[in-house]
Amino acid sequence: MRRLAARGAAGDAGEVAAPATDSTDCAQGRSPRPRRLIDLCAIWDPGAFLPSASWKSASGIARRRLNEAETLSSVRQAQLERLEAARPRRPGSRERGPVLRMARQQPPPWVHAAVLLCLLCLSGAIEIPMDLSQPPTITKQSVKDHIVDPRDNILIECEAKGNPAPSFHWTRNSRYFNIAKDPRVSMRRRSGTLVIDFRSGGRPEEYEGEYQCFARNKYGTALSNRIRLQVSKSPLWPKENLDPVVVQEGAPLTLQCNPPPGLPSPVIFWMSSSMEPITQDKRVSQGHNGDLYFSNVMLQDMQTDYSCNARFHFTHTIQQKNAFTLKVLTNNPYNDSSLRNHPDMYSARGVAERTPSFMYPQGTASSQMVLRGMDLLLECIASGVPTPDIAWYKKGGDLPSDKAKFENFNKALRITNVSEEDSGEYFCLASNKMGSTRHTISVRVKAAPYWLDEPKNLILAPGEDGRLVCRANGNPKPTVQWMINGEPLQSAPPNPNREVAGDTIIFRDTQISSRAVYQCNTSNEHGYLLANAFVSVLDVPPRMLSPRNQLIRVILYNRTRLDCPFFGSPIPTLRWFKNGQGSNLDGGNYHVYENGSLEIKMIRKEDQGIYTCVATNILGKAENQVRLEVKDPTRIFRMPEDQVAKRGTTVQLECRVKHDPSLKLTVSWLKDDEPLYIGNRMKKEDDSLTIFGVAERDQGSYTCVASTELDQDLAKAYLTVLGRPDRPRDLELTDLAERSVRLTWIPGDDNNSPITDYVVQFEEDQFQPGVWHDHSKFPGSVNSAVLQLSPYVNYQFRVIAINEVGSSHPSLPSERYRTSGAPPESNPADVKGEGTRKNNMEITWTPMNATSAFGPNLRYIVKWRRRETRESWNNVTVWGSRYVVGQTPVYVPYEIRVQAENDFGKGPEPDTVIGYSGEDYPRASPTDVKIRVLNSTAISLQWNRVYPDTVQGQLREYRAYYWRESSLLKNLWVSQKRQQASFPGDRPRGVVSRLFPYSNYKLEMVVVNGRGDGPRSETKEFTTPEGVPSAPRRFRVRQPNLETINLEWDHPEHPNGILIGYTLKYVAFNGTKLGKQIVENFSPNQTKFTMQRADPVSRYRFTLSARTQVGSGEAVTEESPAPPNEAYTNNQADIATQGWFIGLMCAIALLVLILLIVCFIKRSRGGKYPVREKKDVPLGPEDPKEEDGSFDYSDEDNKPLQGSQTSLDGTIKQQESDDSLVDYGEGGEGQFNEDGSFIGQYTVKKDKEETEGNESSEATSPVNAIYSLA
Repeated sequence: MRRLAARGAAGDAGEVAAPATDSTDCAQGRSPRPRRLIDLCAIWDPGAFLPSASWKSASGIARRRLNEAETLSSVRQAQLERLEAARPRRPGSRERGPVLRMARQQPPPWVHAAVLLCLLCLSGAIEIPMDLSQPPTITKQSVKDHIVDPRDNILIECEAKGNPAPSFHWTRNSRYFNIAKDPRVSMRRRSGTLVIDFRSGGRPEEYEGEYQCFARNKYGTALSNRIRLQVSKSPLWPKENLDPVVVQEGAPLTLQCNPPPGLPSPVIFWMSSSMEPITQDKRVSQGHNGDLYFSNVMLQDMQTDYSCNARFHFTHTIQQKNAFTLKVLTNNPYNDSSLRNHPDMYSARGVAERTPSFMYPQGTASSQMVLRGMDLLLECIASGVPTPDIAWYKKGGDLPSDKAKFENFNKALRITNVSEEDSGEYFCLASNKMGSTRHTISVRVKAAPYWLDEPKNLILAPGEDGRLVCRANGNPKPTVQWMINGEPLQSAPPNPNREVAGDTIIFRDTQISSRAVYQCNTSNEHGYLLANAFVSVLDVPPRMLSPRNQLIRVILYNRTRLDCPFFGSPIPTLRWFKNGQGSNLDGGNYHVYENGSLEIKMIRKEDQGIYTCVATNILGKAENQVRLEVKDPTRIFRMPEDQVAKRGTTVQLECRVKHDPSLKLTVSWLKDDEPLYIGNRMKKEDDSLTIFGVAERDQGSYTCVASTELDQDLAKAYLTVLGRPDRPRDLELTDLAERSVRLTWIPGDDNNSPITDYVVQFEEDQFQPGVWHDHSKFPGSVNSAVLQLSPYVNYQFRVIAINEVGSSHPSLPSERYRTSGAPPESNPADVKGEGTRKNNMEITWTPMNATSAFGPNLRYIVKWRRRETRESWNNVTVWGSRYVVGQTPVYVPYEIRVQAENDFGKGPEPDTVIGYSGEDYPRASPTDVKIRVLNSTAISLQWNRVYPDTVQGQLREYRAYYWRESSLLKNLWVSQKRQQASFPGDRPRGVVSRLFPYSNYKLEMVVVNGRGDGPRSETKEFTTPEGVPSAPRRFRVRQPNLETINLEWDHPEHPNGILIGYTLKYVAFNGTKLGKQIVENFSPNQTKFTMQRADPVSRYRFTLSARTQVGSGEAVTEESPAPPNEAYTNNQADIATQGWFIGLMCAIALLVLILLIVCFIKRSRGGKYPVREKKDVPLGPEDPKEEDGSFDYSDEDNKPLQGSQTSLDGTIKQQESDDSLVDYGEGGEGQFNEDGSFIGQYTVKKDKEETEGNESSEATSPVNAIYSLA
């Protein structure tokens, strides 16, 4: 008995396929849609499917996916695995799990979906080509529970195919639905889809019910599912006034939501009336039923109100319930924030501890039923003080780790896709330090019907046998009902060729009249399944369903499958041939599957060629050809390596590829498996990727993807960036004491550079709010430290992490902690007493900061008295940092004390500091001032010191004021600006330097204290002797030619005496070689000198200084300029001055003049020529050959060749383009000569008989003629 009426070619199982059995099933199964089978199964093929131009019906998406498909053979995979095993790891890279080079392409997500679809289609119903007669098949329908939005038109889908095209009708609540009688209801053209239109009014609720679609043609009737139509509902919340909820602190509380019943059920969430979300945690959380549970109520819970909100999906509306207000009764009314982090928070607040008890579900046991394939949600919410922890267990076994996950802070257990083995007893255990309790939940798994063997379309040839099988399972076990064309099988006319045996219908010796559509309905109390399967009896010769002459390109060493989808009834047999050979391909490297697909287990170069498939049955045969091309694989032979880089450096990742030259190669990069955006800091080349200025965000895995149309290769490397650490987080204060606290934090990511230190900073809100100060520093290995605190400071802490790269951002601040007050333990520092006037004394000090105040109202007790008088202390209380004592004698010492005090008491006894009242100007000046000249620029001073009581303050220095009165040189202007020299301390002598020689000076002396200068002493005069002059000014060296050098200079700015002359020293040098030094002396009035060079090649170094009777002054040095190319310059100078050269130039000038005269004579012999402006005057009919504006000489001997022009050097050039600068001139035609001059040119007319048979040509200009003659 033949069971199949069509075979479709399945695609290659490839390396991506799971087990080998799956690939066999794909090859041996039957496709319900043979035309699409090549699209689905060929995804598995490592080659690309390239159809011929005749393939018009194939999907573009399918072709694109086939071109993208690629897998690797097991041989190549083993080679790559060996390469990966031998791949070295770079030292220093951070271990982040195995970072391996991908040995083969990971298929994109659509491949998995397509493979699944391929497997489904192989097990589905067989499809008949649409050009053949066939019963109806439902192709699209609405879901069984169809909920619609009341604001939109209602759409109930039902589409079917068949040949002839089917007609449609509907039933509603099992009765015929007459669409024509309702103007709101219509059916789409060529479809059974119902459209109910409410634009003109009507209530959607009137159309609720159960609908079923019937698709009929002359071969049978197909049925849709029974579609239950419901209109979405979002009812309003009932109005209610809620009284405040009063609860004792520590007691459990449940705030009920009770949302209005909606369709579908709304999504519940809790917020405050100001639309702030309610923070949920282990203590406060929302149950699955929407209620808000408090395991225990704390005082801070009444800081907000609580409102339940319901969001309805279809109407996109949110309804809010009236808010609950809490009133918490407590034994400790102060909501001290420091108690939240107390290790025993409940005891600190006076809340009694108690064992856990369950708030939901109540009692010790409950039961729950769930349907197979659904999600099971078990929930346990417990109360207790402290808040209990929840753990889940299954009696007699473990929780299914692959399907179980915990939700809602471990209060809920969700098991997805429940099966029968998930039934049993589960229990939740709630425990705290006071004890534990548990609740047992008995889970029963029921099942709506599900298919074991869904009936498939049956296509038979006349006289063949077949069967339809409808097997389903469920709990309870479902019943099976058979129908034919929508009617119960029992009421159909008897058919001797058909036999019903429970869930199977057997057909024997079928005939054309046996065609019909059978329905199998299997149901139990939890649902139903309805399947259509038609029986079609056909007599069809073989036909090919794929395009002809396909081109398939595959990669070397891969496995591939050549498909040849076909159809025929009776089922044809199929054979394969290669390159027209007569032997059938099967065995060895080839394997032919039952459906006719030819698998080549490992592609080799010799497998390239033309393959022919031939399908044959008793009615005829059909054949098709496939051309197979084998390409070299794409391989990355130099892979990127793992690298460790500091932030800001440059990194290069290599990726060098070999590929088949006939394929187009594309190299792209992924970062963390996502496409890499190449920004300004990156440069992508064919064989590398360079990253400039590496940043933390550049860290990650980089994958080089080398791909062609057929395959791709991947190589991955990890880039580790050393960066600043992330900020620490979750700061917590514990072990709270009067003078200390423990600060704990969670370190942030070190960003690949270990943390070396932590800096703890603090901020207080009384003295300097918002200003952070360093408190202490700890090693990077700790994350908890005890901090020593000062009294009466409202502390807030933050932590900064430090590594070798830099510092992290500061952490978020901790909660505040205020220490209790105490008297100050220290006094202000830097106490000083200084006078700002002659009769006062200002006492100043550095104010104490927040950590040394120790209490509120910090103030200072200031005491003072005169030193060594034993008088009583004066005192005053000051809140600032200064106090001024008035009416004091001039510069008197005082004893000063400053003591800190706050509301808790005084600080320790302060130290005594000596200060002084204000100073007055000195009353006396130095006497007996004596001056001794040391040299031309310095003098020595000596004086008698003043008496101490005349200083009237602290003696700072003796000071000399002096100025230059005049110079001993006549007519020399001098500056009389006053200058000063200071002599600190109480001394009787000093030296004044940096004076000008040969000058008259005056000098006065004073005493200086903190107030200023005293009276001036008697004015003294002195004269400085002659000195050496300064350097001559503007020393210039010029070289007018190679024989002489001119020197010029100006007199010194400061002669410092009477000049007696100048000294010039010069020496010749050539590289490192030096000549003999020569010395020249000049009179004081000489400022020029000309030197005759003895050597035209060498350079000279000149040193010039001025002289007085004392000696030579400062010298100035210059060098002669570097000579140009002496040989060239010499030759030019020599030639230009030679007589023969002058004669030659005269002869050339005479010759040029003669040639010009000859040229004009030759022009005059040519007769009269019309002269015209080419730009303004068009050519007349008598000028047919002068369109290019050229002219000819009448002298035939000088005429150039046709089609050529004479160049400036007299040679003949090929005629160039007519378009030239001449065409754009303002006047007549012209051309540019080689030297840039413009040569005028005129257009002339030749006689007709002279121009016949000849092309016009361009004559040379006069200059051209001269060069030609030359």
